[in-house]
Amino acid sequence: MLNVLQERHLKYILYFLGLVTVGSGGFYIIGGEDWSIIDSIYMTILTLSTVGYGEVHSLNSLGKVWAILVIIFGVSGFAYIVYELGAELIQLNTYRSRTMRKKISKLKSHYIICGFGRMGAVIASEFQKKNIPFVIVELNESKVANIQESNFNYIHGDATLDDTLIDAGIKGSKGIVVVLDNDQDNLFVTMSARNLNNKAYIISRCAKQDTGNKLKRAGANKVVNPYITGGHRMAELLISPNIEDIVSIETLDNVPIDFSLEEFSIENLHDLDGKSIGDTQIRENYGLLIVGIHNNDGETTLNPGSNFRLLSGQKIIMIGTQENLNRFEVNMTK
Repeated sequence: MLNVLQERHLKYILYFLGLVTVGSGGFYIIGGEDWSIIDSIYMTILTLSTVGYGEVHSLNSLGKVWAILVIIFGVSGFAYIVYELGAELIQLNTYRSRTMRKKISKLKSHYIICGFGRMGAVIASEFQKKNIPFVIVELNESKVANIQESNFNYIHGDATLDDTLIDAGIKGSKGIVVVLDNDQDNLFVTMSARNLNNKAYIISRCAKQDTGNKLKRAGANKVVNPYITGGHRMAELLISPNIEDIVSIETLDNVPIDFSLEEFSIENLHDLDGKSIGDTQIRENYGLLIVGIHNNDGETTLNPGSNFRLLSGQKIIMIGTQENLNRFEVNMTK
């Protein structure tokens, strides 16, 4: 396909070179001694461009007829080329779309991202880092251009249409994340996705809190409100600046349980210096787990055993409820 397009572009270039050559030769012969080669080329370019700068030298009747012929062939040739380029662009887009759909049809147990806004772009980036197969469904032309630059698999279409989701391979997908611009579209796509694949794990975005229950009834396994999540995160960071991360888990009765990851320096925990993790009884007394240790040489130990000895210069990462982490900090840093 690309070789054919290159051949056609070469044909267009040769056509204009030939037109300039023949046109300049005609002006040079008709003009006689008063016309130089440069004058003839200049006159041909002026005639083809129709800018109206005037004649280089006065033209006789034969010269005017020749100028008319140059204009006719130039303008008609240009119009034909514009038409052909438009057709080629359509063919190229069709070729790209067919190639992409063929590639997507081979995917199995992949993920589908409906919407390539700010959230969709972040999700796609995370999937790419972890080499997880995914397909993006996006309707907006400018966003599709960004997707193409990132070399992501995509379907250029409306996610609210079943045919578009089918083209994205929804029947063989493992999970779908719906992050379109408004709650109405997210609700509709969630319902359609659940009808097309009743086993896929579906996460949907909502902007209004009361939409969350509707999304779950429509088939979403999880609903994320970025404003509530972001506000909760910022409040926790403001209250406890040392928090590394927050993990929220919902029980069957939709009661959220928040677990936080927080880092402490052994230098500030004198009672722990030189003790093994088992001897500290952190788990028994505070309900906290040490999930990682940063050594002063830059190395990190994940999930250390109970016999691991804590030393000054190390930093421990613990997970637990924020209440237990606060209680530990108050008691151990007195």
